[in-house]
Amino acid sequence: MVAKKSVSKIGDIELYLKRIFGLMTGAVGITALTTLVMMISGAWAGLIHNGGLSAAYYIIAFGGLGLSIWAQVRAFSMKPATAKILLFLYSVLMGIVITPMILVSSPISILLAVVLAAVMFGCMTLFGYKTVKDLSFLGVFLFMGMIGLILVGVVSLFIPLGATFNTIVCLIGVLVFALFAAYDMQTLKNAYYQIGDGEQKNQLAVLGALHMYISFIALFEYILGLLNSRN
Repeated sequence: MVAKKSVSKIGDIELYLKRIFGLMTGAVGITALTTLVMMISGAWAGLIHNGGLSAAYYIIAFGGLGLSIWAQVRAFSMKPATAKILLFLYSVLMGIVITPMILVSSPISILLAVVLAAVMFGCMTLFGYKTVKDLSFLGVFLFMGMIGLILVGVVSLFIPLGATFNTIVCLIGVLVFALFAAYDMQTLKNAYYQIGDGEQKNQLAVLGALHMYISFIALFEYILGLLNSRN
């Protein structure tokens, strides 16, 4: 009887994780499609002004950041269907935001960044799922690192920081979001067993997909930044 219950729990959490990664993969696909449409249609021109980024770009970038924060704060007070819509809306905004970076990157660099980000993300999430070491101590350091990266990113939009400094920032970004992937995976796994309500599990799955999506996209961006700095 106990064995059957254990097998059932393992099966349930596997379905829960499949839901998270299914939503995350869908969001990444929407981001890629949005970027492709922006490039093919020529809509990317609206993001550039006098050789720099336009006001529209800043509005979309900061609007996306605000939406992601609001969605995380309200995750357990909205219906899962509504949360999914916000996740996919955010993925569209991110597809627009990363378009200028894609425009100045070679196809080889983009492909290599996707592969490296996928491999690193997969390894770190697997580590987070399998390890018995408590990773909760990383939370405050990773949060501080992410805030620091956001502030540096905002400053860099207005003040050139230099190639060497950008390379260092990209290396830190890769480290922070690789660790975030492992940390979030362990947190989501532990949270599943602590939440008994089915509705809350569905809400947690969408929130988890958003966290995983942010980590993967950030990994891709910072790896691509490193590859571009070499060129």
